[in-house]
Amino acid sequence: MKQICVVGVGYVGLVTAACFADLGNRVTALDVNEKRVENLKKGIMPIYEPGLDELVKRNVNAGRITFTTSYKEALKDAEYAFIAVGTPSGESGEADLQYVAAAATSIAENMTAPLVIINKSTVPIGTGDWVADIVKGAQPKPMQFAVVSCPEFLREGSAIGDFMSPHRTVIGSLDKDAANKVAHLHLPLRAPIVITDLRTAEMIKYASNAFLATKISFINELADLCELVGADVKEVAAGMGYDARIGRHFLDAGLGWGGSCFPKDVEALAFMAKEKGLNPRILNDVMEVNYDRRTTAVKHVEKMIGSELKGKTIGLLGLAFKPNTDDMRDAPSIDIAAALLKAGAKVRAYDPVAMEVARPILPAVDMFDEPYKMAKDCDALMVVTEWNEFKQLDLEKLKGLLKSPVIYDGRNIYDPRLMREMGFTYRAIGR
Repeated sequence: MKQICVVGVGYVGLVTAACFADLGNRVTALDVNEKRVENLKKGIMPIYEPGLDELVKRNVNAGRITFTTSYKEALKDAEYAFIAVGTPSGESGEADLQYVAAAATSIAENMTAPLVIINKSTVPIGTGDWVADIVKGAQPKPMQFAVVSCPEFLREGSAIGDFMSPHRTVIGSLDKDAANKVAHLHLPLRAPIVITDLRTAEMIKYASNAFLATKISFINELADLCELVGADVKEVAAGMGYDARIGRHFLDAGLGWGGSCFPKDVEALAFMAKEKGLNPRILNDVMEVNYDRRTTAVKHVEKMIGSELKGKTIGLLGLAFKPNTDDMRDAPSIDIAAALLKAGAKVRAYDPVAMEVARPILPAVDMFDEPYKMAKDCDALMVVTEWNEFKQLDLEKLKGLLKSPVIYDGRNIYDPRLMREMGFTYRAIGR
């Protein structure tokens, strides 16, 4: 049993803490947000993530995980300290490292024994060296420590499975002993372990997310061409995906990517390239293609209705940036709702789990507690998030509730032929 401190109980930190506890370690999870910590002590999760509630409660009951706001308490007897705090985008697209700096400083001020400090947050290249300097300068007295980069590759909605069955574990450090200790901590996961230097490990994280975002923007741009030439982008993606060099994943045409990772990581990587005098043309185009999807979708709905949107009622099926999460960070629904409202439309919405998070973000959108109530008397519906619940809707009932049977399927969840046979004015993406 290892003694582990995890700083930050957001998506990455809480999943990391709970999973390491489930592997048999003793974990203290720390956050400076007192309300969040008190809620966790009561069993109230700060985020929606399938399986996380049960995982946390099981390990709390087993005495393997505790929560605190005290660095002194969290670092007592700790051998490892994971920094898993937020790194939001700054004004120019750079990663904001104020929370990383605060965590590193507090760790330095409260550590009482040699410690391996692990950057789990997504941080710019060179942050590991910077954290080491912060710790060295903030220690009351010199004490041995090492900084290791171990970036996360968790997908919201399947984060526990991704942690427990990773494709690989990436570890970067200038200290071989520290790297090996972190590798040993991950051995129970039985996944390939890549050990490299700090900066290469940091770059692997950014490069991975930027490449996946590029695949999504590529298939979305291709979808527009498919529509014009009469091809089906879903069949195109399937045919491409059989090639092992390409792969099937992240080739789903739709409204593009959002969330907490792709937007800020692609932007941060482009910012780093510009800072070094490079012109990140591909990264810039990847972002441009992605955000164009949102405004283009609204224009398509206007054409489908056959008149201006002013005074029309548009319903949004889904608000979260992806299914199985309540995360609204950079969700396509935000820009789509804003564009509809600007055009004078009335906007309604339903999402299985994200509406409480969405309400303060979209105060002008009327939220409904079930999809059929939301759809009644709408001039059009837009599928924004591909929740499985929406695939099982009674389409005949839905058609009878709508003022006009118009559906814009921004996630390609329905069969175009069937929808048209049923009498819907229907448009998918790239089909």
